[in-house]
Parts: sequence; C-alpha cells; structure tokens
Amino acid sequence: MTQMIFVNLPVADLEKSKAFYSAIGFTNEPKFTDETAAAMQLSDAICVMLLTHDKWKSFTSKTIPNSKQSAQVMLCLSRESRARVDATLADVAKAGGRADCDPPQDYGFMYGRSFEDPDGHNWEVMWMDQAAVEQGPEAFAAASA
Repeated sequence: MTQMIFVNLPVADLEKSKAFYSAIGFTNEPKFTDETAAAMQLSDAICVMLLTHDKWKSFTSKTIPNSKQSAQVMLCLSRESRARVDATLADVAKAGGRADCDPPQDYGFMYGRSFEDPDGHNWEVMWMDQAAVEQGPEAFAAASA
C-alpha cells in the first residue's frame, strides 16, 4: 500500500474552501465528505482534509490560530515545470486565494511561488530541475557554471 499524507486544515467556510481547492486542481472524494469535512484529493498519496472549526475541535483541544496573522507550517507542492508553477498561481488568484503572499524564490535549479488559501493557510508551489533532485543542488550549480 502506498503511504499517504493527509493534511488537515480548519476552515471557516467549508463550501468556499471546497470550491477553492477544486479550482486549483484538487478533486473532492465524496466517500469522505459530509457537512463537517471534505476530502480533497491531489494525487493517490496526497489528500487535504478540510474541517469545519467544530469538527477540528473534536480532534484537538488546541486553539485554532488566526492563519492570516501567523503561520505554523508552509505546505509545499511540486510541479513539473516553471510554467505549471505560474499557472497554478494564476488559478489561485482566480479562485480567491492570495497569490505571491511571499516573494517568489528563483535559484535557477529551483523556482517557487507562494499563496494563501481563503483561510490564510500558507502554501508554496515549486519546480526543481531533475539534475538537482538526482545529484543535489551543489552539483547542479557546478555543472551549470
């Protein structure tokens, strides 16, 4: 069985969040969706669980932070090209997210841009040259010098 990751996010408006994640390429999995939660599948191994605040509170007694004012994590998704990174950020902007909430990162072998979803959760979308993936960024930088 493939090991999966389930990213659980508290959301203020479940329907708005479902629409946003659908617009940027996630697919709703109705078997694990109800009026309190939505499973939004990105791949066979990556799923974002959108949870209403009440549902979230059933899993933890910790306070839900204001993610528009503070960040605990930055979630990162890879894309197959710089163009796909840019296309994803265009989709984010059209869907009501905040594109480029942090400055774009361009290291030559790696390119990334960030966004916030409607609740302010931080995401980054990045591309990395396959040579850097296979050999490490130092080897790629030396080869391209």
